[in-house]
Amino acid sequence: IHPTESIITTGLAAGHVELYRLPPTTNASSSSDDNGDDDDDGAVASENGRGTIKTAWRTKRHKGSCRCLAFSPDGEVLYSTGTDGVVKAANTETGMVDAKIAVPDVDGSSAIDAPCLLHALSPQMLLLATDSSALHLYDLRVPSSMFASAKPQQTHHPHDDYMSSLTPLPPTDASTSGFSKQWVSTGGTTLAVTDLRRGVLVKSEDQEEELLSSVFVKGLPAKGMNVNGRSGEKVLVGGGSGVLTLWEKGVWDDQDERIVLDKDTKESLDVMAVVPGAKGEVIVGMGDGKVKVVRLGANKVVAECRHDEVDSVVGLGFEVGGRMISGGGCVVKVWHEAVEEEGEDDRVGAGKRGKDSGSNEDDSEDERDSNSDKEDQRSQQSKRRKRGKGRERLQHVMAFKGMD
Repeated sequence: IHPTESIITTGLAAGHVELYRLPPTTNASSSSDDNGDDDDDGAVASENGRGTIKTAWRTKRHKGSCRCLAFSPDGEVLYSTGTDGVVKAANTETGMVDAKIAVPDVDGSSAIDAPCLLHALSPQMLLLATDSSALHLYDLRVPSSMFASAKPQQTHHPHDDYMSSLTPLPPTDASTSGFSKQWVSTGGTTLAVTDLRRGVLVKSEDQEEELLSSVFVKGLPAKGMNVNGRSGEKVLVGGGSGVLTLWEKGVWDDQDERIVLDKDTKESLDVMAVVPGAKGEVIVGMGDGKVKVVRLGANKVVAECRHDEVDSVVGLGFEVGGRMISGGGCVVKVWHEAVEEEGEDDRVGAGKRGKDSGSNEDDSEDERDSNSDKEDQRSQQSKRRKRGKGRERLQHVMAFKGMD
């Protein structure tokens, strides 16, 4: 997901990379409405599901499967890597490749060490993790002409298994660059903290559960702080058995709290993201295709939706317009928060009635004229609005599939 524009990109199993431009949100298109532009594809595209998702470019980028994608912090460069063992840096606007980096082989052999994670930490540093548990740090200030033969500036092995997630920690107040220099990673059954200059700082105890995803959350309510009076900054880690663990920043020996998202199915928590503008809320993509909204402090699921009936959610986040993006299987979906206005039964942009919609339209004229029926109708609408704020709070707007 692009950091500053409504752009998303997908990497496919056949090695293709595609970049899409999303239709504008309602807020973004309000200025065009004021100028008399009633183009439905623009003004209400993000609410009625009829907007066009434009393909900016598509290319066969890798000989094998494209495994990882990452934008540079300013969004001008798109990095991609695949099972062919090559990292490519392309211009986001044109899709043209500007530089390439060869991933180091396994222990100096000729076998390709396939990448599993890619992250642009800053304009100067690119992090690349591989299946052999290696974490390579590349200095991007090397001239592009030398990229093909560039060697990693550093290589670490923070875990015994491949790295499943990487979450940058915010820079300190003393930082002059404004970019992170430390990050939390998960791999196998452990959590680790690595520093750009000092290497691996700490590794947790064996959690006896596979750790799959992580995200950093700050500004938690007072009751979310620990007894040491810290500032409410935590790292959330998703496990393979449906348990979300909370780790206090700076206390990495063991987890601080546990939240069970589903006691029955124990589905894996494959990917997570922070809900923008909502303090202490995160979204979690699960192995059964569901997406759940978890409120910290209360430590409970407050909403959920389904990305897919079969495939797990492997990509999840929010674009700059505030819409949630979910990906998994052969489908990418764009969502917005369901809103039901006063006196309306349909959610804006849903395209379908919510699950709790009634059948007041079938009432006879005599029943609608009855004062008692009017009171019942208002009561039912009020109940529906309250229910709409909970489990059905998210409604997908548009989706595109068959990409691979």
